[in-house]
Amino acid sequence: MYKITTRSKKAEKQFRDFLDDKIAKKLELLKQNPRTNLGAHKLKGSLKDFWSCWFGSDLRMMYKIDDKNKEIIIFSVGSHKIYL
Repeated sequence: MYKITTRSKKAEKQFRDFLDDKIAKKLELLKQNPRTNLGAHKLKGSLKDFWSCWFGSDLRMMYKIDDKNKEIIIFSVGSHKIYL
């Protein structure tokens, strides 16, 4: 199972601002398989090194996967504007 982590204060704040019981349950699914659960998909273009998943409504999370350390590294959480 993967663990959730951030590498910046901005990402940590975004993550904490949106975290609730519903999101926490969905994160448990993502930690099991960060490449397929929650509609996870690899991004393209200038964001090709990132993955994204959907938490419902207009809430997305952009992250990288570190298989060696079994980490999901959060870079941004929010609406589709996080990709800009």
